[in-house]
Amino acid sequence: MKIKIIVIGKTDKAFLKEGMSIYEKRLKHYIQVEFITIPDIKNARNLPMDQQREKEGQLILGKITKDDKVILLDERGKVFDSFEFSRFIENNMINSTKSLCFIVGGPYGFSDEVYSIASSKLSLSKMTFSHQMIRLIFYEQLYRAFTILKGEPYHHA
Repeated sequence: MKIKIIVIGKTDKAFLKEGMSIYEKRLKHYIQVEFITIPDIKNARNLPMDQQREKEGQLILGKITKDDKVILLDERGKVFDSFEFSRFIENNMINSTKSLCFIVGGPYGFSDEVYSIASSKLSLSKMTFSHQMIRLIFYEQLYRAFTILKGEPYHHA
């Protein structure tokens, strides 16, 4: 199995880039991770929310393959604790999922078409985080999930 992470817009904060880089290196010991950045929509501020979601949605759909099991990082998604998330990853590995594709949408969420292809939605918290911050948080949780699966001491619970 591999993991694909699709995001809208680049990460421009140095501290976030540094943190993501640390977890990318750590994750390589467990699984192949492909990080895909879709550029921000040009002149997005001049577009209504629904048009911006639609344009982003078309770009997202262009990055998804038939092998991808799509999971949206969405504030209305299922909330896991770290052990439940690690079991979710493990179950997908056991069930021969070829690619888990996690998607972080733009500031207004996802288009209806993107929602329609998703197999599930995942929320990392009941709190709201910036779209750039959630990337680092998700990387850390992904790393934590693999250390739990391997019985490694990173997660002390």
